[in-house]
Amino acid sequence: MPTMSTRGASLKGLLLAALLGSHMLLTKEGVTSMPICPNGSVNCQLSLEELFDRAVKLSHYIHYLSSEMFNEFDERYAQGRGFIAKAVNSCHTASLTTPEDKEQAQQIHHEDLLNLILGVLRSWNDPLIHLASEVQRIKEAPETILWKAVEIEEQNKRLLEGMEKIVGRVHSGEVENEIYTPWDGLPSLQLADEDSRLFAFYNLLHCLRRDSHKIDNYLKVLKCRLIHDNNC
Repeated sequence: MPTMSTRGASLKGLLLAALLGSHMLLTKEGVTSMPICPNGSVNCQLSLEELFDRAVKLSHYIHYLSSEMFNEFDERYAQGRGFIAKAVNSCHTASLTTPEDKEQAQQIHHEDLLNLILGVLRSWNDPLIHLASEVQRIKEAPETILWKAVEIEEQNKRLLEGMEKIVGRVHSGEVENEIYTPWDGLPSLQLADEDSRLFAFYNLLHCLRRDSHKIDNYLKVLKCRLIHDNNC
């Protein structure tokens, strides 16, 4: 059985390969591995349309990875355990009142919707950090799940930075920095009982897929409204 050190070395090698693979995918989809604003947020020379283009592509990539990771985890660990019935409405971001679809999002003022996106992204900073580390402890966790967890954590940071720049361009007042929902789920990811621990991972991945899909939809609504004057 591989030791933690050999497992760590294996993971490092995998991440190098995964980063190369993800770079190829990002390039193919029109998203580079650079930050959304290459020269930094202070001296950003990109237009608002270019910032939105990059943010939309990046959010779509995050949602794609989240869906793939959830489906893989579901197939490997959740079959026959009844997890889906227990996972309804138990996300840590549930206290944030979020539109359920594009139609509802279209009814919200763009500044409120931008603040909501920031709140959801910030609410995922902490759980994504721990997901990327704790998922390594799952028995026989596939390498594909491991690198997706690391990749999503990194890309969420990039998207948050890009959204902060967009909000700074669009907002008429000060940017809301306090909006986010704390996460207290780390002990659940470390439970000794296997079923309980696997459900905690399942629930977190289920919520990540849900929230990444919402952000993807909200960004498309905002881009259509602010860049194309709703003509799309």
